[in-house]
Amino acid sequence: MTDRNDRHDNDYATPVGAPFRPARPVRSLADIHALEQTPLAQALTVRSTYEIFRNAGHAFGDKTALTFLRTGNPDDAPIRWSYAELLARIHQTANLLHDLGVGPNDAVAVLLPGCLEYHLALWGGEAAGIVQPLNPLLTDEKLVALMTAARAKVLIAYGSDAESGMWSKALRLRGQVPGLTTLLRVAPHDEAPGAAGALPEGVADFEVLRVAQPDDRLVSGRDIASSDIAAYFHTGGTTGAPKLARHSHGAQVFTAWASVQVAGMNEHGISINGYPLFHVAGVLPASLASLSAGVEVVIPTPSLLRNKQVLANYWKLVAKYRPTSLSAVPTVLAALANVPLDGADISSITYCRTGAAVLSPELAARFERLFGLHVHESLGMTEMAGISTITPPGVDGPAGCVGFRLPYMQMRVVALDEHGNASDREVARGETGMVLFKSPNVFSGFVDPADNAKAFTADDWLATGDLGWIDSEERLNLTGRSKDLIIRSGHNIDPKVIEDALSAHPAVQVCAAVGAPDAYAGELPVVFATLVPGGAATEDELLAFTAARVDEAPAKPKWVALVDALPMTNVGKIYKPELRAMAASRVVAATVAELCAELGLPEAARPSVTHEGESLVRVTIDPAAAGAQAAALAERLQQALEPLPFKTRVATA
Repeated sequence: MTDRNDRHDNDYATPVGAPFRPARPVRSLADIHALEQTPLAQALTVRSTYEIFRNAGHAFGDKTALTFLRTGNPDDAPIRWSYAELLARIHQTANLLHDLGVGPNDAVAVLLPGCLEYHLALWGGEAAGIVQPLNPLLTDEKLVALMTAARAKVLIAYGSDAESGMWSKALRLRGQVPGLTTLLRVAPHDEAPGAAGALPEGVADFEVLRVAQPDDRLVSGRDIASSDIAAYFHTGGTTGAPKLARHSHGAQVFTAWASVQVAGMNEHGISINGYPLFHVAGVLPASLASLSAGVEVVIPTPSLLRNKQVLANYWKLVAKYRPTSLSAVPTVLAALANVPLDGADISSITYCRTGAAVLSPELAARFERLFGLHVHESLGMTEMAGISTITPPGVDGPAGCVGFRLPYMQMRVVALDEHGNASDREVARGETGMVLFKSPNVFSGFVDPADNAKAFTADDWLATGDLGWIDSEERLNLTGRSKDLIIRSGHNIDPKVIEDALSAHPAVQVCAAVGAPDAYAGELPVVFATLVPGGAATEDELLAFTAARVDEAPAKPKWVALVDALPMTNVGKIYKPELRAMAASRVVAATVAELCAELGLPEAARPSVTHEGESLVRVTIDPAAAGAQAAALAERLQQALEPLPFKTRVATA
């Protein structure tokens, strides 16, 4: 490493400052107002994420910043990095990228699982240029489109296919992205030195190049402004074309600072971050905010909370690593509710938090009953650098209450127009509408200006698409997403009403309500559900149970379907576009069965029904099985399916 006394004149162009510390406990909106008495420019002087790590590195030194679990076995020894080591390695990574020609306007794409090096790619990438975390589950085509739109110059990728086939994918991508000059290979933590052998031309070993760089400064001498773009995060992508959201350094810094203030983070905290690091939840509230305050962040194996061993041993890991907070999406909380404590001491946890999807009252009650932990909810989104509202420690809200707005933020709830978009009419307190924000951490717009049209209202409020209402304590309460509303003959049905009713059944693990296409009503409410391990219930029983608890007649579901697993995003949110396609397939299959029965076709002659993506259901007729009736069957099917408000295609095998 470089001699720390051998510094350049530009090392401290901005003096080293203090880490973020909460100014006061936040228990009400009055405490938010008290914070706002100090002008934001005085309360928050840090301009970049690099400054956050420089300040934390000097303040916390040898204190552990990151703990990486090699496996989910509590007996295995972890790998730990101190705050000083993390800062030194961020310097080296930024300097390596600078050597590779990365400047402030160049993107560094990242294709990594949960690992220590992800933090070097993130924060070293932002110190040198613009970091672009990528979801490894996206298709090659979408990844190429994203990297091309970002004009990525370097790709940092995991050198193994053990996690989502990342290395093979990276090798394929490097020849398809114009302007991509270098592929940096990150070796798995258990790989022996030299085991990878010779690397192809244009591919280099990340670790070998990194350790050769100075570790005590930014060689570039870059002075990062708060308005400089720090990252490109993609939104969506599992359906349709993903969009690239631009985050400024100032937006990310504000998210970290505000999270520390409202959630009361400090250097005595320890957290297990099981969120993917290509997602804002894992990168900003769970990592940047924590590390800005001196929290120790535990990374639970490369597979994170998708690791079955980690889930099975979660409470034992809590007993060993003594986290002070637990944060996970509702589907993970539901899975943890099935893991027995077996005597594990989890008393270190003083704050349990969730987000990404609305929490059901039954799951909230079950978690508190089993573990003595009240689940506090927050709201975050990519377009707000990961956080919008927080329910702080010491404030117990009902399920669906996502807490107070952040300091220096404005929040409104407005009525929907006839197209389901935000209108300019603000609703009364307690009335549901779309949530709008203005805030210092609102993103800098999408890379493609055409994508900005629906993101903002005419008067520049961020239109979140979230539906909610403000209670008497001025906390935001969510009910769902505007795009997930089920519209039955013009009647708007909130799926959460149905989901809350069904999730109260003791045999139900998780459930989700969506609209199934209907020729007359447009959509009819239906529900998909999974059962708890060992649970038993029939679909008819669950349908009757739900209908009895849904007061509004149009919202009573038409059917309940039991499935082995609900489709999930890589963050752990239930993926409703896939469920809507599954519902459409079931409706089409019922139409096919009815028509085949009418024509007297035997079971073996019935066409197959499959859905392709989220927008098309295909009906395939086997002419050999259907015989002379094949042509008539195809014609009748076309007529029967045409009225459905969903794209269908009848084909012959």
